[in-house]
Order: sequence, then C-alpha cells, then structure tokens
Amino acid sequence: MTDARVGFLGLGSNVGDRRAHLQAAVAALGSHGLGVLDSSSVYESEPVGAVLDQRQFFNACLRVRTVHGPEALLTVAKAVERAVGRTPRGPRHGPRRIDVDLLLLGSEVVRTPRLELPHPEVCARRFVLVPLLELDPDLRLPDGRILADALIGLGEGQSVRRVGGPLDGVEGVGGQQPRQRPRG
Repeated sequence: MTDARVGFLGLGSNVGDRRAHLQAAVAALGSHGLGVLDSSSVYESEPVGAVLDQRQFFNACLRVRTVHGPEALLTVAKAVERAVGRTPRGPRHGPRRIDVDLLLLGSEVVRTPRLELPHPEVCARRFVLVPLLELDPDLRLPDGRILADALIGLGEGQSVRRVGGPLDGVEGVGGQQPRQRPRG
C-alpha cells in the first residue's frame, strides 16, 4: 500500500448554485477515499481562456490526504465531476457545473498525455494562487519555485474577490480541526 500524501485540488463552478456545486464536490471526494484536510475561502473570479463571455466562477482550493497515485487521483477528480453533474461535452474553458483540477501532489512531477503535475497553469492563474496560498502561504513547487512570487509576478488582471468562507466537510490537518477563519 502506498503511503498517504498531501495534495491540493482546485475547484470551480459557474453554472447554477455555484457554492452548492463546490460543496457537493467536497462531499463526493470523501466517498472516493480522500481525506479533505482543509478548504480555502470561496472566491469569485472572472473567466479566463477562450470563452470570456460567461458567468463568473466560484473557486476554492482543498488540501487533501490520499493514498492514490497521480493517475488514480485524476480518475477520482473526473469521477467527482461526473457525480456532481459535469457533462463531457462543451467548449474548453466554457461554462461548467464543476471543475476539479489536480494542482499538486507532494513532490510529484508527472508529464503524460493525460496528466501534467504540477498543473501547468498553477503559476499563471490568480484564481488558483489566491486560494492555494490561503491554505499554505509558503507553498513551493517541486522545483523550488515559490508560489507567492508567482502571484506577485502576475501583475494586473484576473479579478478575484472573496465571497464566502471555507467549504464545509473538512477533517482538519493531522486530525486537528481546520484553522478558524471568518465564515461568510
């Protein structure tokens, strides 16, 4: 059996009750053998990518504990997306009920046709960096790059604003209760 590792997932939704979809993803992750240790606050962000004319997204990041390897964890992320109602069709970066991205998994570096780890856009997306750094302000990539420096390097653009407290259903780090942050 593989030792448990800590990883980080990014969640996003811009269809329907966005927060409820993020919350449903947290619940579904637990049924797939992941321990959700902590959740960032929920942020609203403008769309990026090829489809800009769509509703703003709600985003959050999760710190998770898993015995799954990278490919198996990606399979779990896709299963959770289906369970929450994401359909496989639609334009890349288009509207979606839920998006579950594998951002980091310990010190793993993976490049396969199906998966790149760390996520290739982790340093280029404010809607990922802000909630990720809320969970761990000192977080680094496996190559040593400091994510706080990547956020500073983004400059202007990619509006992100806090719209709610952390998602429910987290265990807390090391069996501890999650750190107390304002809700709302």
